[in-house]
Amino acid sequence: MIIPLHRQHWAYVWIPVFGAFIWFGTLLAMLITYLAQGRPQYVTQQGKVAYISDVGASFLKPLFVVCCCITGTSFFLSLCVERWLRHSGRLIPDMRRRERTLGILAIIGSFIGMWGLILLSGFDTKRYPSLHRAFLLVFMIGVALSAIFTITEYRWISKDFIEIRKLKHAYIAKALIAGILILLAIAFGITLYYVPDVGAILEWTISFGFTLYLLTYYYDLRMAKGIEKGQYNKNMLAMGPTTNGPGTAQGEVPVYGNGGGTFSPTEGYRNGFGNGDGSLNGNHPLRNDAVNAGISNGTGYGANMQGPGMRQL
Repeated sequence: MIIPLHRQHWAYVWIPVFGAFIWFGTLLAMLITYLAQGRPQYVTQQGKVAYISDVGASFLKPLFVVCCCITGTSFFLSLCVERWLRHSGRLIPDMRRRERTLGILAIIGSFIGMWGLILLSGFDTKRYPSLHRAFLLVFMIGVALSAIFTITEYRWISKDFIEIRKLKHAYIAKALIAGILILLAIAFGITLYYVPDVGAILEWTISFGFTLYLLTYYYDLRMAKGIEKGQYNKNMLAMGPTTNGPGTAQGEVPVYGNGGGTFSPTEGYRNGFGNGDGSLNGNHPLRNDAVNAGISNGTGYGANMQGPGMRQL
């Protein structure tokens, strides 16, 4: 059975949602168990407040290990799927090598973070305290690097395209959440050795906050909803227009008007909707840097227009 186009995004948007649900649910179960037991003093506990690692090294270790495996894998797969959608033209593509490089580095960071999370759960703080802290550091660095690379990539893409309302929302949300979590992680690294109770509270806060960061990838992947494979084609974005006839220029992504005008961008997507008479009204949610010459707004007979719906080439 063929899945309708407007529902195909559900084949992958569940990945970050599922990972976030498992992560949040497990943390909540561990916290409730710890509180319900009367806040017991674990063997590995340094202060009055237990760390997640202390609870995870108890009889809840199997639950903690499974949670970390699922969460780490979903985090890594979310970035891989995002890269695939961008490469296949269902998300706005990277137009330069630097964006592709940043995207690949973000995936590498998530891969490092995934294995850090998996290994820290297996090498618990009770039996392997040194290895546990080492893998905790690996997890935090991997996630931080992945977040920085992803945010930077989105920022560069949004400078090229004005489908940027969604892109801006994506990278601003990621920047705010990741920025707060990174600052808290730095504070956690300091208090871990000097103020254990504060460090424990920060660890629980950071961990629950990581749920929000995972959910930002649901928003990213959902931007592919209703977009056909190859619809965002970077080769077509880079092509100059070739007229096919009155009111139409050859190209993959037209600018739709109210009656007849259709254009293809010279340097990418054009910033404007055609009004059907050759004019642009400045509302097209695509490329921002393609309009460098004059545009007649209203009649279609400006200096760069030859007639209704036709631009001079």
